[in-house]
Amino acid sequence: MNSTETSRIVATVVEPRIRSQLDTASGGIFSAVHTGSVGEVLRAVRERPVHAVFVSPGCVGEDELSHLSTLVDGFPGIPTVALVSRHDPTSSERLLELGAHGIRKMVDLSESLGWKRLRNLVSHPNSPTAAKIFVKLIPALGNPTPDCRSLFEILVRLAPGTTTIKDLTERLRVHPSTFMSRFFRLGLPSPKRYLASIRIVYAAALLEEPGLSLADVAYRLQYSSPQSFGRHLRTVLGTTASEFRTRYPFDLALDEFLERLVVPFRTTFRTFHPLDQQGVGILGHTWWEQ
Repeated sequence: MNSTETSRIVATVVEPRIRSQLDTASGGIFSAVHTGSVGEVLRAVRERPVHAVFVSPGCVGEDELSHLSTLVDGFPGIPTVALVSRHDPTSSERLLELGAHGIRKMVDLSESLGWKRLRNLVSHPNSPTAAKIFVKLIPALGNPTPDCRSLFEILVRLAPGTTTIKDLTERLRVHPSTFMSRFFRLGLPSPKRYLASIRIVYAAALLEEPGLSLADVAYRLQYSSPQSFGRHLRTVLGTTASEFRTRYPFDLALDEFLERLVVPFRTTFRTFHPLDQQGVGILGHTWWEQ
């Protein structure tokens, strides 16, 4: 699997039998981080971009229920799903307790369609943040060339895990100097500025998760340290990380990105060919709407 098609990450607290079945059934759609407790899941979601959490009722003890509430309340953007593989009084009682602590999704793996439902649950919903970005970005672009639109789709998808233009151009399979010169020739802001700004929009979204600290966000976006994240914010916005969290909610960060780097250049985007059609079809034009 290449870097433009990295599978989604799910964190689990499930029985060993379900672990092996998940690994077999993933089909490359997701990779599982198996843990032994809800507390370990909490650490996982703070350290990496987890797309979903799977828990088996029988693997969550009474002393873990408070951690479960912290997970559900602290990370509302990550669906926590109960996986049921057997039906007995103990499992049914614990399933009710999971519901009382915030879990609203359940997949019955004892049913023939259970595994299909599970794969669909992971594969179909796209990043909620990316979807929110595109709701405003696509209209703001106006009528761009197909490869201009494709580039913005790729930028939004890859920005959380892409820290440099060199990394981006390697994924796009274009030469860095050629790629950058296409922006400069038309008087557009540099591709580095676009990448940095979209990463800041993601940071604003992550900081709205009450369970994430500034350090957690820095590592989730692959900065080398919280200090590096802070320096980036000072360079781009002239603000500290703490000020950024209080002054730049996601909607404001997104609106400022669009007002500064997208709307003023709509006319240019109509004739802009950043990829010379090379990027068209890498993601298609509807991946974020599926």
